[in-house]
Amino acid sequence: MQNYKATQRDTLFVTQEVFDLENHYQQLGFEDATDDLIRAIYAEAAKFAENVLAPINQIGDDEGCTFIDGEVKTPSGFKEAYRQYVDGGWPSMAHPVEFGGQGLPYSLATSMAEWFSGANHSWAMYPGLSQGCMETLKAHGTKEQQDIYLSRLIEGSWTGTMCLTEPHCGSDLGMLKCKAQPSDDGSYRLSGTKIFISAGEHDMSDNIIHIVLARLPDAPQGTKGISLFLVPKFNVDENGEIIERNTVKCGSIEHKMGIKGSATCVMNFDEAKAYLIGEPNRGLNCMFTFMNIARIGTGMEGLSATEASFQGALAYAKDRLQFRSLTGRKNPDGAADPIIVHPDVRRMLLTQKSLAEGNRALATYCMKLVDTTLYSSDENSKKQAEAKLALLTPIVKAFLTETAQEATSYGMQVYGGHGYIKEWGMEQLARDTRICTMYEGTTGIQAIDLLARKIMGSNGELLKIFATEIKSFCANIRGKSQFNAWANAIDSHVDEWIQMTNDIGQAAQNNPDELGAAAVDYLMYSGYVSVGYFWLQMAVVAQQKLDEGTSDEAFYQAKLMTAKFYFDRMLTRTRSHVSAIQSGADNLMQMDEALFAVGSE
Repeated sequence: MQNYKATQRDTLFVTQEVFDLENHYQQLGFEDATDDLIRAIYAEAAKFAENVLAPINQIGDDEGCTFIDGEVKTPSGFKEAYRQYVDGGWPSMAHPVEFGGQGLPYSLATSMAEWFSGANHSWAMYPGLSQGCMETLKAHGTKEQQDIYLSRLIEGSWTGTMCLTEPHCGSDLGMLKCKAQPSDDGSYRLSGTKIFISAGEHDMSDNIIHIVLARLPDAPQGTKGISLFLVPKFNVDENGEIIERNTVKCGSIEHKMGIKGSATCVMNFDEAKAYLIGEPNRGLNCMFTFMNIARIGTGMEGLSATEASFQGALAYAKDRLQFRSLTGRKNPDGAADPIIVHPDVRRMLLTQKSLAEGNRALATYCMKLVDTTLYSSDENSKKQAEAKLALLTPIVKAFLTETAQEATSYGMQVYGGHGYIKEWGMEQLARDTRICTMYEGTTGIQAIDLLARKIMGSNGELLKIFATEIKSFCANIRGKSQFNAWANAIDSHVDEWIQMTNDIGQAAQNNPDELGAAAVDYLMYSGYVSVGYFWLQMAVVAQQKLDEGTSDEAFYQAKLMTAKFYFDRMLTRTRSHVSAIQSGADNLMQMDEALFAVGSE
C-alpha cells in the first residue's frame, strides 16, 4: 500500500503565493488567520491524514460496513479516528463562534479536506456530509433549529446527511413522492423511502440529522412543490437532550464497487418526526445551499484521488526496473533502468501531476470565491464572486472527477500488472473515485447546468465576467516574453469559448437537442481552458520566485516544466472537444432507438 503524504508545500504555494489568502483573510476580517497559523493548522492536518486516516484506508476497503437489523458498524478504526477528529476541533473550524465554532474562513478548512479524502476517501465522507448540513441550517434554519442542532453538528457529536434520491427518481427530483403531514405541535410526520444516502446510518456519532426533501399535502407537482425538512435519528427535547428513537431506520446498505467503508443506505421514514426548514415548497432552493457545497466537495474528492494516485505511481516508477532507456543506460549497475526514464511512463505521470496541481488551483480559487460570498461586506465583490462561482461550480464537480478517472487509471497502468493487485492500493483509488462522476449530479447533468442554466440562462453574462478576468490577466503579462505564447493561447481559447457558446445557442434555437449534444464536450473544454488560466498564473509566480532568488529552486523549476507539459499536451485536448461540438446533434439523435440493438441480439 502506497504511503499518502499531504501536499503541504503545494497547497501553501497555491493558497499563499498564487492567491495570497493571508491578505484575503485580513481584508475579510479574519485577523487571526495569519501565515503562521495557517502553517500550524496545515501541519496538524497533515499528521492526522498521514498517521490516523491513511493506515485504516485499506482496512475500510477490506472490512466494509456491517449491517445488522437496521444498525451499521463501521470498519475497525473508523470510530476511533472520528473521535480524534472531533477532539482535534476539525469539524468546527469554519463555523460561527456563537455556535461553538472557531470562526475561521471556509477556504482554510476546506483546503485540508483534500488531504483527508486522499488519505481515506470512505472515512472522509462521514464528516464531509455534515458540512453541507451545517451550511443549510446556518442559511435557512430557525434560531431554535440552530440552537439545538447546529451547535452539536459543529462540535461533531452529531453528524448530518442529505436525503434526496428515491427508488423511482434519481436526479429528477420533481418526481419524488416522500410526504410530510402537519402535526398539531407544529412539527410534521414524514413518510417515504430514500436511497443512496451516504452516512445515513453508522456508529460514529450520538445522533444523525437528516436533511430530507418531501412534499406537503397541498404541494403543486414538480420541483415547485418540494419542501425541506430536518429529521433527527433520535428525537430531542428543547435543550437538545436525546429522549427517544425517531421512526427513521436504515433498511439496508449497498454493496458497492468502492468506498466500501462508507455506509450507503436505504432510509425508511415511517411518520418520522420532522421539522420544516425554510418556506413551504421552497425546499429545492434551500437544498441548493447543501448541494453546491457538496458539489465542490465532490470535485475535491476527484482531486484527492488524482494526487494520491500520482504519489503512488511516482514512487513505483522510481523503483521499478524494466528495460533500458532508449538513449542509453541510466542505471548501469542495475539489471535495468527505472521505468521513470521511459517517455510513456512520463506521459502518464505528467498527466497526473499537471491535473493534480492545476485542479488544486482551480478548486482553491473557487474556495476563495466562497469566502467572498460568505464574509465580504462589499456588495459588488460578492455579486462578482457569486457569478464566477455559479459558472465554475459545475466545472469543478465534473472536470475534477472526470479527469480523476484518467489519473487513477494511469496510476494502475504505471504499475502494470501490479496495479491490478489489491495490496498496492492503486486499484482501490480507481474504484473509490468512480462514484464521484455520478453523485451530486452526473457529468451530463453538471454539463447541462453549466451550458443551459448558467450560461444560456444568463445570456452569456456569467461567462463574460470570468472571460473578462482571464483576458485582463493575459494582457497584463504580455510584457513577460517567456509567457507570451501561453498567454496568447489562453486568450484565443477564451475568444473561441465565447464564439462557440454563441454558435451552440443559435443552433439550439432550431433544435434544442443541440444543447444536450454539446454539453459534456463544452464542459470539458471549459475545464481545460480554466485550468490553463491557473497554470499560467502559477507559471508567472514561479518565474518571479526564481528571478528573486530562492532556496527552493527545484520546486519552482518543476512548476514551469509542468506548466509547459500542460500547454503543449493537455490544453490541446480542446481541439477534439471543439470538433465533437461542431459535429452537432444529428449523429446522436437520428438513429432510431430500435437500431441500437442491431448486431447485439
